[in-house]
Parts: sequence; C-alpha cells; structure tokens
Amino acid sequence: MPTRDLPIVNKLGLHARAASKFVTVASRYESRITVVKDGREVSGKSIMGVMMLAAARGSHISVTAEGPDAEEALDGIADLVADRFGESQ
Repeated sequence: MPTRDLPIVNKLGLHARAASKFVTVASRYESRITVVKDGREVSGKSIMGVMMLAAARGSHISVTAEGPDAEEALDGIADLVADRFGESQ
C-alpha cells in the first residue's frame, strides 16, 4: 500500500473547509484512503474523522491508499494539501 507523509502548510490547518475539500478529493477515488496523525487513524472519506485529527499548521499526516487507483488518489490528495487546500495562506 502506498503511503505519503504530508505536511500541513495552510495557516488554519485542517479545519472544516479544508477537511471538506480533503474528503471531496478522497471520495473521487475507488481506493480506501486512511489518514493517520499522532497514532489516530481515520477514513479519508469521513469528514468527521478528518476533522477529529485536528491537524494544525506545521503538523504532518500520513495518508495511505489501497485499491486500483491508489497512486492517483495519493497524487490528488498530495496536490490539494500542497496547494493549501486552495487557501491563500
């Protein structure tokens, strides 16, 4: 299973709007998406789960994808995170 360690770089971290965008992107893929932060593992397709991670700016999340489009899913999620979830800061 491919995994990526992603730094949270946007000013507000993985707040409600960013979590919604994360789940929207993750849900485009057939693969099972898992997100881990500080030992807590959640589904990347669950907005409540992603928000409960409380990933602040400067923290890191580990994203794993399992399925036929796993690499494509990780690329899409990594691009979203690197783009600060579309936020200016």
